[in-house]
Amino acid sequence: MNKNESKSYFFTKRSIDIVFSLLALLVLFPFFLIICIIIKLEDSKGPILFSQVRVGKKNKHFRMYKFRSMVSNAEELKEKLMEQNEAEGPVFKIKDDPRVTNIGRFIRKTSIDELPQLINVLKGDMSLVGPRPPLPQEVEQYSAYEKQRLDVTPGLTCYWQVSGRSNIGFKEWVELDLKYIKNRSIIVDFKLIMKTVIVLFGSKDAY
Repeated sequence: MNKNESKSYFFTKRSIDIVFSLLALLVLFPFFLIICIIIKLEDSKGPILFSQVRVGKKNKHFRMYKFRSMVSNAEELKEKLMEQNEAEGPVFKIKDDPRVTNIGRFIRKTSIDELPQLINVLKGDMSLVGPRPPLPQEVEQYSAYEKQRLDVTPGLTCYWQVSGRSNIGFKEWVELDLKYIKNRSIIVDFKLIMKTVIVLFGSKDAY
């Protein structure tokens, strides 16, 4: 049995996920309230949390949570913006996306919009560290090689998150994920979590 597939590794990883996500949610609760109020003040029509179906381990679908960083009708406007897509592969990203709100730009820049995914980590849909969960329509375009990203539980952070993010092409993104899957360990997870803390203070590569 590969060391990355050992029961002790999975038990330790899941234990860390539960303890850390629970503590983080409790400590950050007052801060979350402030973010919620600002989001509602800027655009009262939409929900505070944005939930979206994502694909997890072994193609399991689940709802991933984020603080809403776009206008309430963002999904409707997406089709009109498809020609402006700046990302390669089955990913949609625009650097100056007109759908992003003012508070949205800030929480995206600091990755604060991702923090509600601590709920997904606590539930077991996600882990603290692992490949970012893709959209179902993105997975439909994956090759067999790219589908290897789905062999493990998706994560809140990963090599892509701390190595350039939106400036990294999809092919390199996949290679970074497969690198993590091949070499994953509690030590690797800890290093990636520490690097992610730096991103919270603002990354020029986040949009």
